[in-house]
Amino acid sequence: MPIIIIIYIYIWHLLFRKVFTFNFSSHKKKYLKLNLMVLILVLVNYAWKSRWVNSEHKSDYGQFKLTAGNFYGDAEKDKGLQTSQDARFYATSARFEPFSNEGKPLVIQFTVKHEQKIDCGGGYVKVFPADLNQAGMHGDSQYYVMFGPDICGYSTKKVHVIFNYKGKNHLIKKEIKCKDDELSHLYTLILNPDQTYEVKIDNEKVESGSLEEDWDFLPPKKIKDPEAKKPEDWDDRAKIDDETDTKPEDWDKPENIPDPDAKKPDDWDEDMDGEWEPAMIPNPEYKGEWKPKQIDNPNYKGVWVHPEIDNPEYTPDAEIYKFDNVGVIGLDLWQVKSGTIFDNFLITDDVKEAEDFGNETWGATKGPEKKMKEEQDEKKRKEEEEKNKEQSTEAEDEGEEDEGEEEEEEETEEPPEEGDDDDALPKDEL
Repeated sequence: MPIIIIIYIYIWHLLFRKVFTFNFSSHKKKYLKLNLMVLILVLVNYAWKSRWVNSEHKSDYGQFKLTAGNFYGDAEKDKGLQTSQDARFYATSARFEPFSNEGKPLVIQFTVKHEQKIDCGGGYVKVFPADLNQAGMHGDSQYYVMFGPDICGYSTKKVHVIFNYKGKNHLIKKEIKCKDDELSHLYTLILNPDQTYEVKIDNEKVESGSLEEDWDFLPPKKIKDPEAKKPEDWDDRAKIDDETDTKPEDWDKPENIPDPDAKKPDDWDEDMDGEWEPAMIPNPEYKGEWKPKQIDNPNYKGVWVHPEIDNPEYTPDAEIYKFDNVGVIGLDLWQVKSGTIFDNFLITDDVKEAEDFGNETWGATKGPEKKMKEEQDEKKRKEEEEKNKEQSTEAEDEGEEDEGEEEEEEETEEPPEEGDDDDALPKDEL
């Protein structure tokens, strides 16, 4: 192969190696193999646009572009897919060799950067069955997993973890908060064959648990016994009235009484105004409705707990975690304000490898990216400060000029000379 072609291929490899990376194996692989696989993808496709297929389900889907954005840690390594048009739906996907995660962990990982300071829009990915019609992909296309951040206003800032089980999408019952700043963040979902899961943000665990407990995939194991009823003599009153307690004789007082300080107005006319009555005021001696004091109930048996029985409709399923034909990853979302960058996609069965990959990609550039963002913000702040200062100075100068012009006009207005008035008057004819 000519050396120029090798150089060309290597450049493409550097540009697009992290736009999409896939690794799924039963044993640990070195990153060299990951890079070689991406290199093979580049050899076959030459560019990210040929790997990522835009849906044709609608004619007005938003377009993605490849860019590192306005600030980054590395101008080449941080290039990713960026939404580029406001108030649009986006739908694109990439295909890979189909696989089943039976008996193995499934790790889905990617980075998201909302550098536009997103107000409302998705930042999640979907993993689809291999038989997905990519050209016809849309919001109702069946997927296996939907995972990632979703932000809309102040109320919605969460991480979606949605699994499809027997044709129905199930949302996690827990609330997982997502990052809402403008920097890149690493999102990782780990699905284990023992029916447990873990969600990580920036390589730190933020949530974990059991699939069966945190989703409603299956009917409950136990249900209330429909035949059981609370016994009629069951006393669940912790306190009861003291039967020996009696109401004091002076207890009953009116709630309101006439104001003793009120006086009939001097101009009150009973023929015209009717009989005068003083205004009513709250009675300071009013004690409210009398109730006997409460004492412990000697017959109290506690709160009655409805007995439970095994749910006849419950059938355990040890393969909730399993997906038989994983083959496509996609971005199917809506954004009001565009600018989100997706990068460092990774699907693997090796949890440690995913963590290392995250550290070598996102972890290596997050510091420089943050520094560049802070420098840009500081530069912008100084420019705005200088602009405001210049505007303030110009306003002051204009004010001084106006005052100077007014003073000059006053000085140039000379009083009329003596005799001018006489000249102005009509003269007698001679």
